Amino acid sequence: MSTGVVIVAAGRGERAGSPERGPKQYRLIGGQPVLRRTLEAFLNWPDSGPIVTVIHPDDQAQFSESIRDLPGAERVLSVMGGATRQESVLRGLRALGTAGPHHVMIHDAARPFVDRSLLQAIAVRLHEGHDAVLPAVAIADTLKRSSADGLVEATVSRDRLFAAQTPQSFHYEKILEAHEKAAASGRSDFTDDASIAEWAGMPVLLVPGSAQNVKLTTAQDIAMADAKFTGNSLPDVRTGNGYDVHQLVPGDGVTLCGVFIPHDLKLHGHSDADVALHALTDALLATCGAGDIGDHFPPSDPQWKGAASRIFLAHAAEIVRAKGGIITNADISLIAEVPKIAPHRDTMRSTLAEILGISVDRCSVKATTNEKIGFIGRKEGIAAIATATVIYGELQR
Repeated sequence: MSTGVVIVAAGRGERAGSPERGPKQYRLIGGQPVLRRTLEAFLNWPDSGPIVTVIHPDDQAQFSESIRDLPGAERVLSVMGGATRQESVLRGLRALGTAGPHHVMIHDAARPFVDRSLLQAIAVRLHEGHDAVLPAVAIADTLKRSSADGLVEATVSRDRLFAAQTPQSFHYEKILEAHEKAAASGRSDFTDDASIAEWAGMPVLLVPGSAQNVKLTTAQDIAMADAKFTGNSLPDVRTGNGYDVHQLVPGDGVTLCGVFIPHDLKLHGHSDADVALHALTDALLATCGAGDIGDHFPPSDPQWKGAASRIFLAHAAEIVRAKGGIITNADISLIAEVPKIAPHRDTMRSTLAEILGISVDRCSVKATTNEKIGFIGRKEGIAAIATATVIYGELQR
């Protein structure tokens, strides 16, 4: 099924400052216009189809210059935008219609860091049959509502609140119909395409966005983006370690890395006592200074009695992502005489990948015995050591 793309590039970008330098989508980052960088991301994604770029009538020369010698530029069509973003998107959707796409991704020109993994994740959900897919990141900052005089009026709960990103992606004919109805009704106040889909009664599926997929709004944003491309920054790679141990007692089996292994012993603990996931939870929390597992899930709290430890790990991963982190690797070493780990290693790795939302090749599970030495050697317990690697954007030199 073909996926068309509409790039919205008709804005003026007043908040970016220095109007004499032109709209922000044509400012240079790493020696290339922002718009060109954005187009490259979609042209390099193998599943993208025709691309319509909606531009301002005054920007035709700048647009032509920005895509000069761009590989794949023959797939890029430009149309003139309207007075509002909503009108510009509608014009882009209409222009895309001649190509007959099944799906469409609508993206802000000022988001040049959209990557292939996000595009692919969105495409998967579209192909599963969802008519509207919205990438979004959970709100991490405390929210305040102010009064007219600038004083804090209230603190707003951030529970289940998300910041919307693009590309917002849809079944092409359905979002075109929704846009046409909105225009016919006289509505012109929608701030994004997902809100039009909601208004038209289309269920909108949230998928995890990317902390790197930022929208360049201010002059500082553009300067930081330029630094990323010119090498004036270093990746902020952080590594966290975790350790846990639980006693073995008579029972019917142990749970390790979220996988139940039948055995005549079990691990004793308040939850399911999964030492592997407990250690990895601590390792993830360590990458952003978020305490340890006991701070978030105290064993004195009865609600966690017998709880599956995957809940703890998923919560830690959510905290990491809310702080802008991208989990790149998870490594667990189990120290145990029993049970045998090797027959279950692949299932364990798959379970870790599922919980963390990363690929299996980024998940490692290893096991060793304690050579019959100490409490582990006497089969009195199992220990786990975990290491997590997370990238939190970049550090300025």
